[in-house]
Amino acid sequence: MSPTRTHGKHGDFAIEARGLVKRFKSGKSFVEVLKGVDFDARHGDLTMVMGPSGSGKSTLIAALSGLLRPEEGRVDTLDIDDLWKLSAGKIDKFRLDHCGFIFQGFNLFPALSALQQVEVVLKFQGLSKDDARRQAKATLEEVGLGPRLHQRPSALSGGEKQRVAIARCLAKNPQILFADEPTSALDGENGQIVIRLLRRAATEHGAAVICVTHDPRLEDWADRVIKIEDGVIIDDQRRTPNPDATLASH
Repeated sequence: MSPTRTHGKHGDFAIEARGLVKRFKSGKSFVEVLKGVDFDARHGDLTMVMGPSGSGKSTLIAALSGLLRPEEGRVDTLDIDDLWKLSAGKIDKFRLDHCGFIFQGFNLFPALSALQQVEVVLKFQGLSKDDARRQAKATLEEVGLGPRLHQRPSALSGGEKQRVAIARCLAKNPQILFADEPTSALDGENGQIVIRLLRRAATEHGAAVICVTHDPRLEDWADRVIKIEDGVIIDDQRRTPNPDATLASH
């Protein structure tokens, strides 16, 4: 299988994984959480990976993103032929340079302002202080946080914290964006803002957005919905996203 290309157009593959198996030790035996999963994701698509708690969906994105080594299988991504053959340092660099991550817990630094949260990631990528500040400010304005640039997390609402996390992710202009339950801690209004930003990352930025969720309300925004249960993909459907969908409160 030939590796995918780094700067893919809409519709080009960003990730192609084959035969992923992941086991965890449980007492004296092993539990197989991924059972030979094949998966792919394309630039410009918002791909929803849905399933109940314990289905293997978070383990799947950890294996796809270089966070958790599978026992079997391979992941071809961007211009890398088999991610898991690289050294740990090169996998870390791949994540830093090409991937963005959004988690339900926000993972913000308590002492840093919204602007500094985004700046610090860009400095890690090698941007100058001025360039990092300019790009961080522009991205926070894009997610509607222009008036909140200098607030620390303690002064932000849950929805605003999640938007800082998304800005931190989008500022890198990632080619692959992984979101793990990004709306689970949010009400309907803030959840809708977040899912629209993920939709925009795919449509306007051309990222391959892979969103793990158990929230069926998010399906309306997806180009593709993959359902996983007990470590096996049981359904995989392409669909036409509805940009005017609304996310009702729980």
